Amino acid sequence: MQETLERIYVETSEQLHQVCQRYTQASVLAIDTEFVRTRTLYPKLGLIQINDAKTLALIDPVALPDLSPFWQLLESPSIQKVLHACSEDLEVFLTAGNCRPVNLIDSQIIMSFLGHGLSMGYAAMIAHYTNIELDKSESRTDWMKRPLTTKQLNYAAADVEHLFNVLPQVMADIEKSGWLAAAQEESDIMVERKFTSIDVSQLYLNIKMAWRLNSQQLYRLQQLAIWRYQQAQQKDRPIGFIAKDHTLLGLAQVNPENVAIMANIEGVEYLDVKHKGNAMLAVLKRVNEEKNAVLPEVIVRLDEYPGYKQNFKKLKSYIHELSEATNLQAENFASKKQINQFLSWYFKLNGAENKIHLVDIMRGWRKPLFGDKLLEFVENGFKVN
Repeated sequence: MQETLERIYVETSEQLHQVCQRYTQASVLAIDTEFVRTRTLYPKLGLIQINDAKTLALIDPVALPDLSPFWQLLESPSIQKVLHACSEDLEVFLTAGNCRPVNLIDSQIIMSFLGHGLSMGYAAMIAHYTNIELDKSESRTDWMKRPLTTKQLNYAAADVEHLFNVLPQVMADIEKSGWLAAAQEESDIMVERKFTSIDVSQLYLNIKMAWRLNSQQLYRLQQLAIWRYQQAQQKDRPIGFIAKDHTLLGLAQVNPENVAIMANIEGVEYLDVKHKGNAMLAVLKRVNEEKNAVLPEVIVRLDEYPGYKQNFKKLKSYIHELSEATNLQAENFASKKQINQFLSWYFKLNGAENKIHLVDIMRGWRKPLFGDKLLEFVENGFKVN
C-alpha cells in the first residue's frame, strides 16, 4: 500500500528546521522553485518545493528571511537532488543564498540522453511517462504576491509530486542506456559554469556587431559594457533596462563629445540618452583621458575564416557518422555552438586557444568518445584517415 504524501506549507523558522531535518534522512529529493524575473537583474525567489515521497513541503521564502536549513540540504553530498531544466534555479540558489548545490542532476539533461532532444519540457516528460496532462496555467503567475492561491499551491506542488513519481523509471532508463555518468557530468558542468564568476572585461564580446569595431572602439565598448553591468547590479535591473546593446555600440563607434551628438547617432536609443546620457559620456571621457590603456584585439569572425562553411559541414557530417555508432543523437555529441567553440580553439581565434576549458568537445566524456577523433580528422585536412 502506497504511503500517503503529507503536504505542508512552511512559513516559520521552526517548521523549516523540522522539515529540513526530515529531509536529511532522504537519499533523493525532487526540488523545484518558483520565482519572478520581469524587471530585475536577479530572480526573486517566491516558493521552494521539495518532495521525498513522504513529505511535500512548500517553503515560503518571503516569510522566511533565513533559509539556511534548505541551503544545507542542497550542499549535502549524501542526498541526490533532482531538478528539471534547472539553469535558472541555480541562479536563484546563487543570488538568494550563495549556495552551490552538490550531487545534483537535471532530469532535462537525462531526457536528452534518452533521445528526447536537448530541451524537453517538464510537462512533456511527465506526459511521456504517465500520460498525465499537467495544468501549466499558473506558470506566469506572480509568485511574490501573498497570500498564494490554492490553485498556485496545487500547481507548484504538482511539479515535485510528479517529478518524484517518475524518477524510478527515469533513472532506470538512463542507467540502462549507459549514459548516466555523462548526464551527471553535464549537470555538474552546468553547476560549475553558473558558479564561475562573470569576467566583466569580456562582456563586450556578447554584443552583436562588435566585430565591426577597431581596437580603440572596442576598448570604449568594453568599458561601457562594464559600466552597464555594474549599474545593473547596483540597481538590480536587467542590463537592457540600463542601456541597449546598439546604444553602446553606436557610442563606442562614434565617441560623441556631448549629449546632442549622442542623440543623433544611428542606432542609439533616445531613452538611453535621456536617462543615462551624461553617465555614458563620463565613461567615454574617462576612456579618452586614459594613457597606455590595454586595447582589445580586433575580433576575427569565425564565419569569415577561410573555408569555414565547408569545414563546418564536414565536421558536422563526421560527428553524425560517429554518433551513429552509439545510441546517442548527434545533437548530444555537439551543438552548433560547441562545434564553433572547437573550431575557434583549433584556429586560435580571439584568444580561444587559451580557453580549452571552455571547449566542451575536448573535455569530459566527449573527449575520449569522439573529441580525439575529431581533432585527428581536422588535423588531417578534414578527412578521415
